[in-house]
Amino acid sequence: MKRKVSIIGAGNVGSTLCLYIAQQELSEIVLIDINRNIAEGKALDIKQAGAILGFNTPITTGDDYSLIEGSDVVVVTAGFPRQPGMDRLDLLHKNRDIIDIAGNNIKKYAPNSKVIVVTNPVDVMTYRMWQTTGFPSNRVMGQAGILDTGRMIMFLADEIKVSPKDIDGLVLGGHGDTMVPIFELTRIKGIQVNKFLDNIKLSDIEKKTQNGGGQIVNLLKTSAYYAPAAATYIMVRAILNDEKRLIAASCKPDGEYGLKDVYIGLPVIIGSNGIEKIISVELSNDDLIKLKESAKIYQSSIAEL
Repeated sequence: MKRKVSIIGAGNVGSTLCLYIAQQELSEIVLIDINRNIAEGKALDIKQAGAILGFNTPITTGDDYSLIEGSDVVVVTAGFPRQPGMDRLDLLHKNRDIIDIAGNNIKKYAPNSKVIVVTNPVDVMTYRMWQTTGFPSNRVMGQAGILDTGRMIMFLADEIKVSPKDIDGLVLGGHGDTMVPIFELTRIKGIQVNKFLDNIKLSDIEKKTQNGGGQIVNLLKTSAYYAPAAATYIMVRAILNDEKRLIAASCKPDGEYGLKDVYIGLPVIIGSNGIEKIISVELSNDDLIKLKESAKIYQSSIAEL
């Protein structure tokens, strides 16, 4: 395979992403972990699954960053996961050092790659990755918006009793308690969602979406991984296949929505050049205020790095 995706971190998210990419034979994969045995063991398990299910994707493992050389996409999932009672921002200083190490090695060994950050707090860590690599901001992005949107769609589908396949929505803002579901742009087969649910129900869906990850942490005693890996896979595929997908991702605006000097979830076009365009959509005053308030929280956290 000519295409190469490197995953830094063979924990639950990294290994699940490795499985998704391998199943689709999307590219060759490098799986890096500080514990090389973990990376090798999970890769062997995935390759044995391939022998059963019928896929054959090359997976290289190790703890040596030089293995990522020539990568088209590098995904960083390494970091401490959330524990019950923790906010994503509680991981700020713990995961900063991990991002610094990964970023410096990406700059050294994969200087032409596009970088997707999954490590929490993702918006702040993506900003740190952009600073560390010195890459143009279109080549450094954070995974969150697709995940948050997926959670909102699932909660809406369960409430309305329709297929999630028929719901199209958008969740913007930071990946945390201040994320902003944009219900005015949420449609079910073209029909506005407020034709199905009143404002009280929509407010409940908003809270459920904002706490979607926290609910899983409380149940599993660690962070979610199937859905985060699925959301990251969509971004990887969009870059490798130049799909020009319009999705939400953590990006660095340059005045869009009145925002600067922050990474925050906004609607973007993702293709072979990474984030190819930030899409400006008209938001209600309430949603725009919420978006700006969310950005302020992450700007404050960036100042603490």
